[in-house]
Amino acid sequence: MNTSVKAFNILSKQFHEDPYKHFAELRDSHPVYYEKEIDSYFISRYEDVRYVLQNTDIFTTKSLAKRAEPVMRGPVLAQMHGKEHTAKRKIVVKSFIGDALKRLIPLIKENAEVLLAPHLSRGKIDLVNDFGKTFAVYVTMDMLGLDKKDHKLIADWHSGVANFITSIQLSPEERAHSLHCSEQLANYLYPIIEERRKNPKSDLISILCQSEYEGVEMSDTNILALILNILLAATEPADKTLALLIYYLLNNPLQMQDVMENRSLLKQAIAETLRFKPPVQLIPRQLSQDAIVAGKTLSKGTTVFCMIGAANRDPKAFENPDVFNLHRPDLDVKTAFTGIARHVAFGSGIHNCVGAAFAGTEIEVVANIVLDKLKNMKLEDGFNYKENGLYTRGPVSLPLTFTPIKE
Repeated sequence: MNTSVKAFNILSKQFHEDPYKHFAELRDSHPVYYEKEIDSYFISRYEDVRYVLQNTDIFTTKSLAKRAEPVMRGPVLAQMHGKEHTAKRKIVVKSFIGDALKRLIPLIKENAEVLLAPHLSRGKIDLVNDFGKTFAVYVTMDMLGLDKKDHKLIADWHSGVANFITSIQLSPEERAHSLHCSEQLANYLYPIIEERRKNPKSDLISILCQSEYEGVEMSDTNILALILNILLAATEPADKTLALLIYYLLNNPLQMQDVMENRSLLKQAIAETLRFKPPVQLIPRQLSQDAIVAGKTLSKGTTVFCMIGAANRDPKAFENPDVFNLHRPDLDVKTAFTGIARHVAFGSGIHNCVGAAFAGTEIEVVANIVLDKLKNMKLEDGFNYKENGLYTRGPVSLPLTFTPIKE
């Protein structure tokens, strides 16, 4: 028997172990659920989540200042408004699309092949810990123009910064560690920013250094905050989504067969993975005025969390939402990697994920390589699948076996 959501809080171990089994009750009986421990509300219905995310004048990103700025060392895109948001977002987006994206695709392929190579003769790999986490950092470092020899340092510091932003509660020790990681990243990046101002290249840091806002070059502090913004936005979803995609294709062999026979379906499978198991589960907002959500009046200053996983499983938005189906007619794959996607895995409205289009292409490229190289892949015998995370969520590991490739 499922434990009732009334019997525990959203911060509990029971909820963390499998939030999905509680989403229906939240939507049906507690669509605006109050969590006393953190004095915040959790919104779970699709219609309400879209309403909150799209009405940024009422539901502001002000809460991100407290959540992100201490480790980002400046305002991130989601905190910006009006002309500043439009201008700076445009600068960043240009590095994720068009010719910039075409230049990145060979690097994505190269990184995937280099990281897979040591495992091919063994016939086994943990797609999360042996591959996905490092791959995501490699690609982001290439985009920024950073030396990949430092990837372990960057990954460790990034993890500390991400933990600060994506944890609902932090111990004093965890907070101190995250702030230390942020300081180390800043110390690492400031000399690079200074160098790229003098000797620009074609990477994103150079583009930021050469860009202006209202006729003035951006400060080192603003550039650093945007670099950290990009590091998190480009790295966090990639490894989780790839592992989830492969896991659910393996658990749906007929759909796996469809993809293997027609790779054009892979984009649909990725979009369905994002709907079915979005890597970002919570998006916070703060009310600038009193407002009514699902019949409940919320006061100015209230913090709300949009429950992306619950919204994407709302039967009023998607047919048979608890079933993984890459062929579903209500997905609209043409817009699935844009700001107007039907699912809300990338958010919605003006603050939707800046790297949505890039994420779709990156995961499609690397998934094709994984499917080509890991012939006859299957989950390792005796594997016990587990996920981790409340704010961002993904598989703890994904050990696979496959037909070894002889050297």
